Amino acid sequence: MSDKHDAIDDLLLERRKFPPTESFKKDAHVVGTHLYDEANTDYEAFWARQAAELVEWTEPWHTVCEWELPFAKWFIGGKLNVSWNCLDRHVLAGRGDKVALHFEGEPGDTRTVTYAALLDEVQRFANVLKGLGVGRGDRVNIYLPMIPEAAVAMLACARIGAAHSVVFGGFSSQALADRINDAEAKVLVTADGGWRRGEVFPLKPQADEALRDTPSITAVVVVRRGGIEVPMTRGRDHWWHDLMAGADPVCPAEPMDAEQLLFLLYTSGTTGKPKGIMHTTGGYLTHVTYTHKYVFDIHPETDVYWCTADVGWVTGHSYIVYGPLSNGATQVMYEGVPNHPGNDRMWQIVEKYGVTIFYTAPTAIRTYMKWGIEEPAKHDLSSLRLLGSVGEPINPEAWMWYHEHIGGGRCPIVDTWWQTETGGIMISPLPGATTTKPGSATFPLPGVGAEVLDDEGRIVTKGGGYLTLTHPWPGMLRGIWGDPQRYTDTYWSRFAGRYFAGDGAKLDDEGYLWLLGRVDDVMNVSGHRISTTEVESALVSHPSVAEAAVVGANDATTGQAIIAYVTLVGGASADEQDLRNHVAREIGAIAKPKTIYFTPDLPKTRSGKIMRRLLRDVAEGRNLGDTTTLADASVVNELQKRAAEAPTED
Repeated sequence: MSDKHDAIDDLLLERRKFPPTESFKKDAHVVGTHLYDEANTDYEAFWARQAAELVEWTEPWHTVCEWELPFAKWFIGGKLNVSWNCLDRHVLAGRGDKVALHFEGEPGDTRTVTYAALLDEVQRFANVLKGLGVGRGDRVNIYLPMIPEAAVAMLACARIGAAHSVVFGGFSSQALADRINDAEAKVLVTADGGWRRGEVFPLKPQADEALRDTPSITAVVVVRRGGIEVPMTRGRDHWWHDLMAGADPVCPAEPMDAEQLLFLLYTSGTTGKPKGIMHTTGGYLTHVTYTHKYVFDIHPETDVYWCTADVGWVTGHSYIVYGPLSNGATQVMYEGVPNHPGNDRMWQIVEKYGVTIFYTAPTAIRTYMKWGIEEPAKHDLSSLRLLGSVGEPINPEAWMWYHEHIGGGRCPIVDTWWQTETGGIMISPLPGATTTKPGSATFPLPGVGAEVLDDEGRIVTKGGGYLTLTHPWPGMLRGIWGDPQRYTDTYWSRFAGRYFAGDGAKLDDEGYLWLLGRVDDVMNVSGHRISTTEVESALVSHPSVAEAAVVGANDATTGQAIIAYVTLVGGASADEQDLRNHVAREIGAIAKPKTIYFTPDLPKTRSGKIMRRLLRDVAEGRNLGDTTTLADASVVNELQKRAAEAPTED
């Protein structure tokens, strides 16, 4: 245990608690500590039981885990097929007529896709890929809107042993080209365009620009979604519907080795070459099936589940495609933005489909707060029984708003921590077993080992530090594509024998974990290491504030000064000095922002992440870097203007 100063200062205190209700516990999968007790006794045996009970194997494994730090293999010798587990086994069990996907297009068009229909589509497209020369071990790049064909393409790849590499449809042509070339993908699956804010955004022209310098691509398959005219290169480009019309409807699922590469997913940093994160078959499917079942307390026969992420991100891979379908769940897939045609679109969809489980990002929740409680109040949300949060730490006031105005005060909230690299959820409440605290991800899940360390690598039992994982887990990344040394250097070099991917965390006096965001976002103010997350949470706890982003800017006196960007609740007003004093009351005078800029919006990617790098550039008067992934680039221009006009703080 460390007796030194915290690696990251522990400032914010939260005392509210929410135990599981008796009505929720009555039907919950887990209500006690038995899973934790089992996993603490022998975590490998625990994971082996999950693999045996939740996943169907064509051949059994002979070794549960082989761990040669930092490289792991799980369920060695075992064979299975992910597509079979997500589709065939449900159809063969007589559940082919069960709805797999309720698709809601942004313009209002809908599709209901059953498990039998999805299996048919996947088999046909698997044969399409075979006809284009794709085989086991090849890579297929997918660049699509949020439409069912994205899931079909992913599952078709899994069926024949090709690894998919999905690129978010909001990425630029250069980002797409970089990912195609790194993976040496053979086929690209894209669309003419997709719907966003009432208009069609073109994808095929972006893809064509990327394909000018992607020699590995031999064929392009184009889904007609937007209905716009796009150029088609003879011999290379093919319409999805034409190929599917002529495809054989039967494609047996091929048994894959447990360590067969399932997919690459690239993490895009602000600098350096994107990292192709490698996930394999048996361990990954076990992890996401287990976590989806228990974290969301999924009851496939009655639940309607909705994860609002995009398949271009790992959340979409794990908790839209693989986890829910492996568990035989019915889910909603929505194509568009949350405020088209109105700010109540999400709640209209919840009411329409009777959604019972809703999983979204804190950024989205704070946006809903800004739009006001009258928007969800327009709709009957009584079908909801469980809420989830993913993507970044959720501040306590957003947690409480979510609990009260979306969950009606009755729904447990599972605040989940995990990463592209971890494959699935690692830290989260189990909703029938865990007493929650607003803003805390609570405890590592059964089977997961996590500890907080100080700068010297010593265990922290109370206070702030660095979140590390202590032993391998089935869904963990197997490396970085083509660069094993970078994998070792990036994740395993900071603390000996431990996984560390850059997140700060703190432990309170009851052992609850509180995520503090990336350590890159920790500010050094007069020798105090202060988390941006805690200052943002303090700002949002003010009744007039809907959302806040905080960065550290160079300061000659204090090393770094805290600069805040604040969005107010619709119709509210606030004074800068009042907000500074509010932060001082909440977490201490050392955390008072030097300057606060009021803005109608914050610079976010189309996935909803705040681009703090750009806010630091604005605060320090630098030229802006790449803004191509912003949902609205005009936001940054407005912030620059306000910063230039702002008076200097004494």
